[in-house]
Amino acid sequence: MLNLTINGKNIQVEEGTTILQAAKDNGIYIPTLCYDEAVKVYGACGLCIVEAEGIPKLLRSCSAKCTDGMVINTESDRVVQSRKIAMELLMSAHDGDCVAPCQLNCPARTDCQGYVGLIANGEYESALKLVKNKVSLPASIGRVCPHPCESACRRKNVEEPINIAQLKAFAADLDLNGDKYIPEKAEATGKKIAVIGGGPAGLTAAYQLAIKGHDVTIYDMMEKMGGMLRYGIPQYRLPKEVLDSEIEIIEKLGVKMINNVKLGKDFTIASLKEQNDAVIVAVGAWKSSSMRTPGEELDGVYGGIDFLRSVILGKPEEIGDNVVICGGGNTAMDACRTAVRLGAKNVYVVYRRTRNEMPADDLEIREAEEEGVQYKFLTNPISFNGENGKVKSITLQIMELGEPDASGRRKPVPVEGKTEKIEVDSVIMAIGQKLVGEDVSELKLTDRGNIEADIDTFQTNLDGVFAIGDATNRGASIAIEAIGEADRCAEAVDAFLNGEAIDTRVPYISRRDEELIDYSAKQKCARTNPKVLDPEYRRNNFDEVSLGFTEEEAKAEASRCLECGCKEYFKCKLLSVAQRYDINPARFKGEMPQKYTANSNEFIERNSAKCILCGLCVRSCKEVMNISAIGLMGRGFKTEVAPAFNLPLDQTKCTNCGLCVELCPTGALTEKSALTKQVPLKEEYSEKEVTIDGKTAKVKVSAYDGKTIRVIPDDETSRKATLTREQLFDLGK
Repeated sequence: MLNLTINGKNIQVEEGTTILQAAKDNGIYIPTLCYDEAVKVYGACGLCIVEAEGIPKLLRSCSAKCTDGMVINTESDRVVQSRKIAMELLMSAHDGDCVAPCQLNCPARTDCQGYVGLIANGEYESALKLVKNKVSLPASIGRVCPHPCESACRRKNVEEPINIAQLKAFAADLDLNGDKYIPEKAEATGKKIAVIGGGPAGLTAAYQLAIKGHDVTIYDMMEKMGGMLRYGIPQYRLPKEVLDSEIEIIEKLGVKMINNVKLGKDFTIASLKEQNDAVIVAVGAWKSSSMRTPGEELDGVYGGIDFLRSVILGKPEEIGDNVVICGGGNTAMDACRTAVRLGAKNVYVVYRRTRNEMPADDLEIREAEEEGVQYKFLTNPISFNGENGKVKSITLQIMELGEPDASGRRKPVPVEGKTEKIEVDSVIMAIGQKLVGEDVSELKLTDRGNIEADIDTFQTNLDGVFAIGDATNRGASIAIEAIGEADRCAEAVDAFLNGEAIDTRVPYISRRDEELIDYSAKQKCARTNPKVLDPEYRRNNFDEVSLGFTEEEAKAEASRCLECGCKEYFKCKLLSVAQRYDINPARFKGEMPQKYTANSNEFIERNSAKCILCGLCVRSCKEVMNISAIGLMGRGFKTEVAPAFNLPLDQTKCTNCGLCVELCPTGALTEKSALTKQVPLKEEYSEKEVTIDGKTAKVKVSAYDGKTIRVIPDDETSRKATLTREQLFDLGK
């Protein structure tokens, strides 16, 4: 036996043991992407290097043998720097997306590709559960979200993006009309949390913290929970019955809800902190922004959210026949379409840019137009004019587009001497909203008048007090943004209660170069939109406009997904190692050595662009299976793994054993479906009778190195019992 030290730990190993094996046997992690016990040592990846005292060069632990008295450091600065360079070189030639662009562009990081794919396969319950990992109110959000996920959807480069938001609503509606999924809660922690504000941010934070086992109470100033989802979104877009059903599920999780109590009047942040272990402030932004236009004080001039709230509360403002809405966002669309439904004869939307620059959802713009709303583009209010204290007209400055501003949109500039006057009965200013600062006087505010909160931990200036949503930092935004903050805040609060620090480092992920993607082979398939009520009918009532997807429509729309994100994301060894270090592969960026190509057969999908040339697939095919269906083709920078003569896998000796897929550390080789046509490896068989999902089959289990790899059905009948890879490994236990 040899005595050595690894990272300060004294261990004993048999003579001939490699450093890598010695570390592994003693619970010490050394990264490697090209090593497996089933094949000979190769040393291609260069990641398993370690530093040994007295030896000037770094050692590859997969091949270096232990010596008596050796002192090893597996994480020295020199080792880490070397691994970072190795990873940067590997990733610079790895052309693949870890995560789909739609998910990256969702502020809540919802797994859009995941639940869209599940819907395509008819697995609606699984889709709903995946959505609710992040979004506590999917039926509501699916109806009102301006879907930034869709703006990043690559399907738009073929024809149109996937209708992701409506698919979310479809899965959620099925759940609300069924048994209503309620997530399993962790064991009670005994910790108490107060949430101030029952909008999307507060409800989501409470939902996530309740799942973690904490005792959560929400305090809200309104008669019912929901915040701006209830009091700022019209009924025709979000029926409040849907919102009520989703809030009821949160309540069934054990979240206590107290309404009609106001911060600063019925309680203070300090008083809640005395009774709770943590407080989350999610009070929202309930004050309409001013346009600073002369005449704003006149009767008949309303703030956008104030006007919408009055309608939802059943006490609509008197708007008359001629109404002007100032603004180009979704609140402006809600206001103008609501004005139509209240009976206004002439409804104008005044916007200082053109239609192309409007931030509102295009569907909302189009449906408003169908309902009779008139747009006055390139106009900007310069005064609201009144008689006897009541607004009577609005004077508009004619504009033209100049150079782009900080937002990237062309800046509107006045056309000197050109104005227009419109006779009006009311004006609705829908240009934004902000925090009522006096409500949160206990907290430090930013220069913009919002709550100052740490962007990573959401901590305010008061210990144990957190703040999220429209009331913080940059101000009001979309609901899914608030939900995303609430998800992350729940993690931060949970860590705070457990006395732990959260990792605020943004982990590395691989992304494809958008300019290099070829869509020419993709078949065009038109986007499916849900049917809607006829404009002439819907303009006279507040019935929900969208009729939603049928099951057939949902599956067809979901099937259009290009599946950009990697299927191996959750078990990718390459990504796991890459995220251990702060790497910057861009500094080694050059021409990709391999073309992004997909080659597959019935069981295995091969994508050479994701390959890092670790050689595990080639070596296992030759050394374990004795087949050599694939090999290293070409030389130098052009080397790639492929069958001889670049033949399809079906035209080689490949038996679809799946061993190459199992050993591949990236997504270069993936399993298309459960492999039911299996072949033996090296060792002997043992017979088992297994029942999975009600199907019984006699199978032979083939193992190597004590690890179950393959199941070999006895006959064609048992072959029909489809086994997932996870189930195969369970058999080995």
